[in-house]
Amino acid sequence: MTNDFQLTPENIQMMKDVLIEHVPHARALGLTILDAKHGESWLTVPYDKKLVGNLETGVIHGGVITAMLDNACGVAVQLALPERISIATLDLRIDYMKPATPGETLVGHAHCYKVTRNIAFVRGTAYHTDPLDPIATCVGTFMLGANRAAPMPLDVSVDLLKKFEG
Repeated sequence: MTNDFQLTPENIQMMKDVLIEHVPHARALGLTILDAKHGESWLTVPYDKKLVGNLETGVIHGGVITAMLDNACGVAVQLALPERISIATLDLRIDYMKPATPGETLVGHAHCYKVTRNIAFVRGTAYHTDPLDPIATCVGTFMLGANRAAPMPLDVSVDLLKKFEG
């Protein structure tokens, strides 16, 4: 990997827009990047009745939490790398601790704490307002250079984004 890429506030802002926008499932869930810095990301999913897993309780489906944490981890990995490369989730373990509170926004925080030549290691937490009161936690590993697909470029134009949307 080369070190040509510089993680500047401007690049982080661009990546906040790009790293979720090119994932149709993330857009469908309403995922947004709340904040990001080197090796860390904070994502949100607003409460929406279409995401409920149990109509009687109004609790968000656990798969939404898993998808949010997977995306938060992937963004954290991208922000820990010296250049843009394709990545893939190898393993993601989720420990659910309590149901999400109906009507409240979900927040997911992930931290990429180790990057080797081929693997990145990440941990994360899903919560509402207090990261010390988690809904779920996760640990994961991501393969670096996972496939031959070109990673999403940092200087995405609207036309290029439409290409990725299909």
